[in-house]
Amino acid sequence: MSDQFSPAAVASPRPDWRRSRGDAALSEVHRSVALPAGRWRRIAAFLGPGYMVAVGYMDPGNWATSLAGGSRFGYTLLTVALVSNIMAIVLQSLCARLAIATGRDLAQACRDAFPRAVALPLWALAELAIIATDVAEVIGTAIGLNLLFGIPLELGVLITALDVFLILWLQRRGFRWLEAFVITLLGVITICFGIQIALADPDWGQVIRGFAPTVEIVRNPEMLYLALGILGATVMPHNLYLHSAIVQTRAYGETLPEKREALRYATLDSTAALMFALVINASILILAAASFHASGQTGVAELDRAHSLLGPLLGLSVAPALFAIALLCCGLNSTVTATLAGQAVMEGFLEIRLAPWLRRLVTRAIAILPAAAVTLLYGSEGTGRLLILTQVVLSLQLSFAVVPLVMFTTDRRKMGPLTVPGWLTALSVLIAVAIVGLNLKLLWDFAAG
Repeated sequence: MSDQFSPAAVASPRPDWRRSRGDAALSEVHRSVALPAGRWRRIAAFLGPGYMVAVGYMDPGNWATSLAGGSRFGYTLLTVALVSNIMAIVLQSLCARLAIATGRDLAQACRDAFPRAVALPLWALAELAIIATDVAEVIGTAIGLNLLFGIPLELGVLITALDVFLILWLQRRGFRWLEAFVITLLGVITICFGIQIALADPDWGQVIRGFAPTVEIVRNPEMLYLALGILGATVMPHNLYLHSAIVQTRAYGETLPEKREALRYATLDSTAALMFALVINASILILAAASFHASGQTGVAELDRAHSLLGPLLGLSVAPALFAIALLCCGLNSTVTATLAGQAVMEGFLEIRLAPWLRRLVTRAIAILPAAAVTLLYGSEGTGRLLILTQVVLSLQLSFAVVPLVMFTTDRRKMGPLTVPGWLTALSVLIAVAIVGLNLKLLWDFAAG
């Protein structure tokens, strides 16, 4: 077997699942990270998966929605970033709990719990979410290349297909190398935004008030559209599949105390990473509010336009370069996580194991087509609208990942002693209902006008 489950446990399905799990997804890295002795060293060994998930907060699609929200409505949508972050912390903790309790990632759990008539549409929706994510990465990386090196957008879109070789090289060196690559780029992004926020000198009183909830977000269709874009860019469907797979790269044991320890450290990892990501995510919106909204530039959604305006507004020529460097780092980071999520989804739902390079090229080719078409026909203005659309698509797909996740983790027959406690069940159900309700409201507004 490719994991450390006993043969009997894998061979005979438990009565609460329709079938046995079979081989683990991402089997080449499954249980590959050893856990050393000593509490602090073990905690350190668990650090990594949460930061790979946190990359979803900073993908280029999130930049577009946050730039549009900040320039149009100032600091008002900061409350959406905060609420989205709380939702993400809860949902990612459920992903870790599902994986550690059952040995299944979310894709495998859907395959093993539902009939094919349900599982296959869920797989198709998950693939659609990954393609939407990849479209955002293609556009964001191409714009980053254009802003830094003057490479035309059309050529930049094609160059993004080459990132598969970077990922393959990192994978061959070990999973911790992938994590180190992601965390290093996160550090570069943090430095870039820290300097830009200092230059923008936002009104910190308004920043604090922006985190307070307001009913205007639900009443205003335009604000709701951008709010759902921020939600879709934050609590991304593919991150739920990804986290439940990569948390199993740690070689924790099979006893209940060992699983409880693994769950505790994995939750600590994801919570700390997502709180860090909130700072970055909010920084994008704060930068847009302080730089663009405050100066009357209320329609900024295109990344290249934001880049060109930052220099004159902030009064320092290095500001646009910092913006472009951070954008390119975000695109590269998101590439790593989307690749792994796509592999986990395909292997988990369909048990099809393609070569990583082939899987990546197929997904990227599908994403390049709409990105290239929009770039050729509409230029940078069209790419900005496409980026926001991809994030709303992600938000609409989110319900189809969240509802099964909550169903599984609240089912004692599947989770055993690691079933979520009552208070967390109530909070998880509330989050699922809120996500479904907001998406229905968006569809209603769209149909009405």
